[in-house]
Amino acid sequence: MRDADELIRKTKSLDGRSYGGYKQLVGQWSFGDFTFAIDRVQSDPFAPPSACRVLVPLDTAQIPAEIATDRLARIATGDFLARRARKIFGTRRSSGKSEAQLRIAPVGQEILPRSSVTLSEDELELRVQVPFPAAGRRILGRNFARFLDYDLCELVYKTVCFGEEDGPDLADLTRHIHTLKDHAALQKLLSERGWVAFVADGALLARASGISDLPMKNAVPFRLPTVLGEGAPSPLVQTVELPYSGKISGMAIPQGITVIVGGGYHGKSTLLEALERAVYPHIPGDGRELVATLPDAIKVRAEDGRAITATDISLFIGSLPGGADTTEFFTENASGSTSQAAAITEAIECGSRALLIDEDTSATNLLLRDNRMRQLVRSEPIIPLIDRVGGIREEPGVSTIMVMGGSGDFLDLADQVLLLENYLPYDATARAREVSRGEAAASSTDSAAAPWPQQAVRKRLLLSCPPPPAGRREKTRAEGTATLRLNREEIDISALAQVVDPGQAEAIAYAIRTLVTDATGKETIADACARFATEFASSSWQAFAAGRYPAFLAAPRLQDIFAALCRYRHLKARSA
Repeated sequence: MRDADELIRKTKSLDGRSYGGYKQLVGQWSFGDFTFAIDRVQSDPFAPPSACRVLVPLDTAQIPAEIATDRLARIATGDFLARRARKIFGTRRSSGKSEAQLRIAPVGQEILPRSSVTLSEDELELRVQVPFPAAGRRILGRNFARFLDYDLCELVYKTVCFGEEDGPDLADLTRHIHTLKDHAALQKLLSERGWVAFVADGALLARASGISDLPMKNAVPFRLPTVLGEGAPSPLVQTVELPYSGKISGMAIPQGITVIVGGGYHGKSTLLEALERAVYPHIPGDGRELVATLPDAIKVRAEDGRAITATDISLFIGSLPGGADTTEFFTENASGSTSQAAAITEAIECGSRALLIDEDTSATNLLLRDNRMRQLVRSEPIIPLIDRVGGIREEPGVSTIMVMGGSGDFLDLADQVLLLENYLPYDATARAREVSRGEAAASSTDSAAAPWPQQAVRKRLLLSCPPPPAGRREKTRAEGTATLRLNREEIDISALAQVVDPGQAEAIAYAIRTLVTDATGKETIADACARFATEFASSSWQAFAAGRYPAFLAAPRLQDIFAALCRYRHLKARSA
């Protein structure tokens, strides 16, 4: 390995030469306490920045050795240092393309496995992008040498070295690790105790705005629910003991059908949005640190215009005019009801144990059909969710949490009903049953649940379906959390509310490219996606870190890889 002095001399000698001369710097350079690796040099000053890595021994960073052997501690440390890097790098602004700087991806409120900072047993690896300085297309070698000689060491020490005066605080890191471990313990308790979700007393659920995931100032804290009209503690109130937070009380939502009701702007959707995000741990100070949902829970909604490939939607859509087969249904432009039927079926197909549904983003005709409409319209292929949700609870054992503001039909089936008033929760289960009994007595007709089919959800085999031609250059990238791009094909994932980080979207894009290109037709879509999810979750980024793969990935869930793949218009699959 060559040393930093040689790198600095070489960089100065390039001053004024054409930009391609920077490629001579590729390699690993020792700075004594750390190694600076230049893996890829951008083709010109206007191309994506150069890919570099900083390799720091754990002893130099003064990171305790026990962190390196603890998977959750490694994930929390990587996330913590990625946030630290974002803060430190952001304090130094370069003037145009004439100065070098370190760049790292933005981070949200969730603690995620990230490829930007990873730990092995003896080393920390920080992946960064560096725009190499230039004037026009000429190298500013002296500018870059000054950055390497003075700025780089200071930035590295401030970012990852806990022993430095201006370095990160070990107490803050410990808090970050404890927060992640408490959430993991809480999710484990959900499975052990038969719960779908848990919301701690005092949690801050409301967000600053519709475009900000930061906590709202002066928001009403979550309060333990009492029984409506009685004031007595609800059976939903439970106490758990966590490794670091100790004993905490909160609302535990059991398995089954949970209906959240209340007036407009009283907090129903706020609670559901907190639950959908609670599949991930949150950073200290977010307000939702002690809110947890089963990690495979899926938010499903209507999505006009999405593609559906060989999905069995016969659970909800029966015989269609023209004889289209709904057990292996194809369309490139689904309706609201058909798209939501496919989303529910796909959630069950990939093994989700909980569905999260908001009436506001659902197709009304898929949710329910009242008695008057049943009597008037005799030829209706849609079997609404109200006729299926009980079977979904019993047969595949999938729970449902749904927000309903305009119809009380689901109250008849609910195992528990939660009423939100002024952001405060009340257990309205007993009152809802009284209302349901009164309505049933007054009604002249009553609808029965549709018979549960023997094979409710068919799994699909993934067939080879490479992306369309790339043109001059292969493209695999994400545009925020809304769109994936495979060459000339766009995949709209804006409806996937639980893809919360651009790095997750980027990882999904690369996973889909590999899946559709390497498919053999012998593996189900769910199993194929599970392989990638396992690798991402283990923070093993080797297959996605070198060469053409970007540095700023974050681990997506199996459910989100699966859902994005199902929206790929060139997908080829058949029933297994």
